[in-house]
Formats: sequence, C-alpha cells, structure tokens
Amino acid sequence: MLTMIRSELYRMATIRSSWLTLSLAGFVAAAFGVLEPYFWALFVGLGAFGIAALTVAQSHQHRTVALLYLSRPRRLTVLFAQVLTTVLVAEAFAMLSGITTVLKSAGDIYLHTLYLVPVMAVFGAAVASLVRRASWLLFGFAVWVVVVEGLIGKLTWNLPISAYLDSAGGSPDTFSLEVFVLWTVAALGAAVILLPRDLTGD
Repeated sequence: MLTMIRSELYRMATIRSSWLTLSLAGFVAAAFGVLEPYFWALFVGLGAFGIAALTVAQSHQHRTVALLYLSRPRRLTVLFAQVLTTVLVAEAFAMLSGITTVLKSAGDIYLHTLYLVPVMAVFGAAVASLVRRASWLLFGFAVWVVVVEGLIGKLTWNLPISAYLDSAGGSPDTFSLEVFVLWTVAALGAAVILLPRDLTGD
C-alpha cells in the first residue's frame, strides 16, 4: 500500500495541472482566511472534497485504475491507498492555506477544520468511487450544495456539508460532527460494497 501511495503522490506532483490547481486553490483559500476564517473553513472543505473526487474519479475515467487492479487484484487495497493519498494531500493543503487564519487569531477554527478535512477527503473519495465520473460528480455536488443544502435546507439540515460547517465553527457542535462522520462512513461502506462491480459500464 505504501508503494501505491507514493505512486499516487508522485503522479499528482508531476502532473502540472494538478499542482498548479492546488497552488491556485491554496492562494484563494489563504485569501479567504484573511477576509473571514469561516469562509476559509468552507473553501478548504470543498477543496478537500474536490481533491479526493478528482483523484479517484479520474483514475476510473481515464481507465488507469484498471492497470492498478491488474497489478493489485485486491481492489480494497487500491481504494484505501487512494483514500489515504487524498487525505494526506488535503491535510497539507489545509495546513498551508490556513496560515492566514492563524494570523487572524482564529486558531480554534483552524484546528477544528484540520480535524475535519481528512473526514471530508474520505467522504469525497468514497463518493467518487461510487460515481466514477469527475464531471458528473462535481456538477452534482455543486447542485447539491447550492440547491439542496443552501437554498432548501438553509444549511440547517443534517446533511454532509451543513454538518461539516457546523463542526468547523469556533464552538463545534458534537452532534453535527457525529452526523458528518456517519455520512462519511455510509459513503465509504457503499463504496466498499460496490467496489467489485465491472468497469466496462463506466
């Protein structure tokens, strides 16, 4: 598994579009931290989801995951290696971009977000393993966040992003944290159950 994680990290580091996108997103997140730490927490959470979603979904969309399955027949190992890779990258992204949040004297939001970012990365990777199409996933996620959780739910329902934001606040809601973890466990469980399905229909 360590070999696969190193391989995934190397692939992300050597693809110019990947590190350019991460650098730009990190700069924007840091700017949000200057304006409002809570906005930084939101942006970092969405960024962690995006990192995980693109890493896992693109490997299916470009069929590179088929090569991984040939070299590593245990698909569960491949999935967990991808999940751990996205967790590491998302956490590094949050730590570096949150420096402005710490300078803004919002260390509590910074720490709470650092605890939550790995969970968001796992959630994003699990959902990406289910959907397997990056464009469908990102479009559906955007509609979900804006329409379902934002406009309809007013960010008060016990849904993934709403629970994440409640947990990332200066005085986090323990119940919201449990709800967010429950959503993540459910998504990961579904990904594990449906992992053996064929790739030809994707």
